[in-house]
Amino acid sequence: MASPDRSARGEHAPRTWRKPPFIANPLVRYGIIVAVVAYLIWAFGSLPFNWTRIAEGLPRAARIFSGGFPPSFERFGLLLTGFKESFQIAILATLLGVALSIPFAVMAARNIAPMPIYLLGRAIIIVSRSFHPVIVAILFVAAVGFGPLAGILTLTLYSIGFVGKLLAEEIEEIDWGQVEAMRASGAGYLATLFYAVFPQILPRQVGLSMYQLDSNLRASAVVGIVGAGGIGSTLMNAFGRYDYDFAFAILLIIIAVILLSEGISGWVRKKIW
Repeated sequence: MASPDRSARGEHAPRTWRKPPFIANPLVRYGIIVAVVAYLIWAFGSLPFNWTRIAEGLPRAARIFSGGFPPSFERFGLLLTGFKESFQIAILATLLGVALSIPFAVMAARNIAPMPIYLLGRAIIIVSRSFHPVIVAILFVAAVGFGPLAGILTLTLYSIGFVGKLLAEEIEEIDWGQVEAMRASGAGYLATLFYAVFPQILPRQVGLSMYQLDSNLRASAVVGIVGAGGIGSTLMNAFGRYDYDFAFAILLIIIAVILLSEGISGWVRKKIW
């Protein structure tokens, strides 16, 4: 039981951890384990694994890896061009996606949007999050052709789904007192958004933007494989020409760039939060 002094300060004594019911009940616990094991056995037994082809592929994989070492950086200009295009795709898609995600997040926040607008905003965010970027990239490549435009459109849609969802949840958790104070002073809807809602979510929005830029840098290399521009197209062409040493050089640079962007975005998020 908490002491009077602690209770007066609004503090509570730490609670003792208790097992959840599904862990405490042995029948439920072992039943889940048996069900998982049975599913794994059924899944591995029913999937059509071609073990002969897998065995034949192991020496082929060894030849690919042996042909990739040492990596070749002789065509550094081509590599730099591919990365320059990937950076442009990622930055433009992040700027467009974050800018468009703000109105959709406002629409999808239940506490500040009417029900029809809320349902429309949630539907748009759900649709944009429903498909993997590679699938969306294939659709945009078929629609607008090969090149960076398909990559920008793909990652813009991907950014709207991710950033819009998290911003909407952040808006739903804001301090409502500031909104009530603005409304009591006679402020309109837009003024309330700009002076009571947006300032509260600004640090979160900046952090999400940095994270999304980091994510789009990774995704730009993936969507490029299906023809949406960037370093992914250069990588796919290298594998298609059996130019494994150049392909491995591209992979090493991709890893280095992602590590660098991860470190920078993590440092910025720490400074903001």
